Amino acid sequence: MSLAFYDAILSVRGVGKSFRGLHALADYDLALRQGEILGVIGPNGAGKTTLFNIISGFLAPSHGQIELDGDDITGLPADRITRLGIARTFQNIRLFSSMTALENVRAAQLGTSGIRLTHVLLNLPSFRSKEREHERIARSHLANLGLQDFDDVPATSLPYGYQRKLEIARALATDPRILLLDEPAAGMNPHETAELVEFIRDVHHRYSLTIIIVEHDMSVIMRLCDRIQVLNYGRVIAEGTPEEIRNNPRVIEAYLGSDDEDEP
Repeated sequence: MSLAFYDAILSVRGVGKSFRGLHALADYDLALRQGEILGVIGPNGAGKTTLFNIISGFLAPSHGQIELDGDDITGLPADRITRLGIARTFQNIRLFSSMTALENVRAAQLGTSGIRLTHVLLNLPSFRSKEREHERIARSHLANLGLQDFDDVPATSLPYGYQRKLEIARALATDPRILLLDEPAAGMNPHETAELVEFIRDVHHRYSLTIIIVEHDMSVIMRLCDRIQVLNYGRVIAEGTPEEIRNNPRVIEAYLGSDDEDEP
């Protein structure tokens, strides 16, 4: 085992996924360091969403291995992976529209709360005590993310940028060590995007997280990430610091384009 993989909080080795013979992801490797912010970029169809779906348990890989802190989590279901400490958001916001902001965060806590059904049915004192503690923690998450004034507001009534923050608050409610952010700047204007970068930095520091972010907005990636991977046709074609990626001829040809070309 290489030193890079030995030291990694998340290790992905030789992972691939095929759909009816089409290789959406092929021989993918990753050694994710504790506390790192990793950016994953690439054109549409490059395999970025497939990668997130595999790491978070929404898809099982066709081959390869995934380890979290040295434990094999390959092919485990999404709810199990969430309990082990990997949470995610989605490109298309998936809030519970009929619930308030607080109820959305509380719903996310249920899967990792350890509360037994018998305790709920019997309304035992231990259950009521845990319920109060969970509500306190949920309100704390909302306050930490600047959503304290929206506890009782229906989730879909919030401005778009606040809905994005609420989705992150809901992911944080599962007490993750690794957070996967899928296109968090999608649909945002430049001012909102700049605020989002500072917001993610604050969340990263406040919660001591390791983050993988998939994003098309290169200003977000270049300003946030310690390291960047570039996917094209399901394969990693480059990896390095933001400066190395910005100047990589293969990346420029496949994705970034030259300065005199229109941005994708």
